[in-house]
Amino acid sequence: MAKGRTIDIDGHPVAPGTTATIDLDLGRLYTHTPVTIPVQVVNGRRDGPVLLVSAAVHGDELNGVEIIRRLIQRRSLARLKGTLIAVPVVNVHGLLSHSRYLPDRRDLNRSFPGSEQGSLARRVAHRFLNEIVKKATHAIDLHTGAAHRFNLPQIRSDLDVDEGDTLAMAEAFGAPVILNSNIRDGSLREAATDAGIPMLVYEAGEALRFDEMSIRGGVRGIVNVMRHLGMLRPDRRKQKVYKPLVARSSAWERAPDSGIFRSYCQSGERVQKDKTRLGVISDPFGERDTEVMATTSGIIIGQTLLPLANEGDALFHIARFGRTDRAMERVESYQDLLESEG
Repeated sequence: MAKGRTIDIDGHPVAPGTTATIDLDLGRLYTHTPVTIPVQVVNGRRDGPVLLVSAAVHGDELNGVEIIRRLIQRRSLARLKGTLIAVPVVNVHGLLSHSRYLPDRRDLNRSFPGSEQGSLARRVAHRFLNEIVKKATHAIDLHTGAAHRFNLPQIRSDLDVDEGDTLAMAEAFGAPVILNSNIRDGSLREAATDAGIPMLVYEAGEALRFDEMSIRGGVRGIVNVMRHLGMLRPDRRKQKVYKPLVARSSAWERAPDSGIFRSYCQSGERVQKDKTRLGVISDPFGERDTEVMATTSGIIIGQTLLPLANEGDALFHIARFGRTDRAMERVESYQDLLESEG
């Protein structure tokens, strides 16, 4: 078995069989306080893949912070083959202010590959990409829904571009749904793909909140990928394998009127076109009700949690499947599995 290799992060060598916490310098706040991205490197004694797991690229998306905390506490990492680079907080500025964005109001996940002389967001993107991301052979980026939006656990992948390692990693992760999602300009996923690094995006839960099932699903999924890559030993327990269902398309159901929104459905539920009553929008006096009906069939993979709606607001995100009954069964099986592991 090949001996592990020393990995260097920003001039800090981490030898095989050791763990190191590194602070990646980002300069200072205007209070003269230093700002750093916290990085933990677990370097196995044996050679293998280098997996990056990152979270809080959007500073208000916190589930991934807890997922990484639980991941690096696992005793199985003592027998790690290869290297785990864990970055629980990429957008430190945003996390400090409970904000999705950086102080310059730019979205870090639209600022890659960045530059040394650009805006704050582009400088952070450039440093993170070159000092951390490009050291990896594989990567998983953890996200949640935006403010007041909840996402069912899902993997995002561009099925027309991603193939080979990326698709195999997506299937190994074991989330109930793989959603076909085009790579967005300036995203971390685009930068990683351009660098030849297969990257998964895991979406689950909502901003500024911990969701236990989303967290359990994230930890379980990363461990599954690490086993798939040969970084961890296979699970000796015999478990039923659930292959994720692929949604080639999705659509948002939008508010047909403005008012107070009462939802009748939850994420993971099956809906049918022109048959499922998703909710009702009322005026504050209850004198006028507007029904919100499903205009497409599928599974709810995201929804607003805010009971206030303006006409045109996105209310439900529905993924389309060839067999919605099979998709519903897969979601229910996944939820039962996570509950049994609690």
